[in-house]
Amino acid sequence: EYSDCVKDLMENELVQRLGECPHHMDISRLQHVINVSYYSFLLAEKFGLDTRACARAGLLHDLFFYDYRTSEYGVKHTFVHPRQALDNARTITELSDKEEEIILNHMWPACIHSPRYMETYVVSMVDKYCATFEAANYFCRKLKYSKLFSRKEELK
Repeated sequence: EYSDCVKDLMENELVQRLGECPHHMDISRLQHVINVSYYSFLLAEKFGLDTRACARAGLLHDLFFYDYRTSEYGVKHTFVHPRQALDNARTITELSDKEEEIILNHMWPACIHSPRYMETYVVSMVDKYCATFEAANYFCRKLKYSKLFSRKEELK
C-alpha cells in the first residue's frame, strides 16, 4: 500500500539525486525522506488520516540540493528549504493543497503559520523523530567504536 503511494516519486531522477546529498550525520537525504515518508504513512494509517498525503509529502519535504551545513543561508535554512522543496516538488508532480502545506510547514513550530491539517503535525513530528534517531544512532556507533578502540589500547 505504501509503495503504491510513492512509486512514481521514487522513480523520479530528482528524488533519486537525494541519495547523493549528505543529510543527518552519515545518512543520505534520500534515506532520511524515505524514513519520514514511511513512518508518517504508518502513523496516518493508525489514526485514520490521509496516508497518501503523508507518504508523498514526507518523501518530498526535503527536496533541495544545497548542503545546509555550508550554505550561505546559515540559520535561515530552517525557513528557506521548505519553500525550495515545495518549488522542486511542483516541478515533478501535481500536489494537493494538503501535500503543499505539509511540505511548506514541516518545520513547525519554526514556521510562520500553524498547520491546518493533522497530517502536517504528523510529518513534522516524524521528521523530528527521525532526525533525532539518525543523529543518536550515529553518535552511539561512534561512542561504541571509541570505547572499543580504547579497550584494545588498554589490553596492549
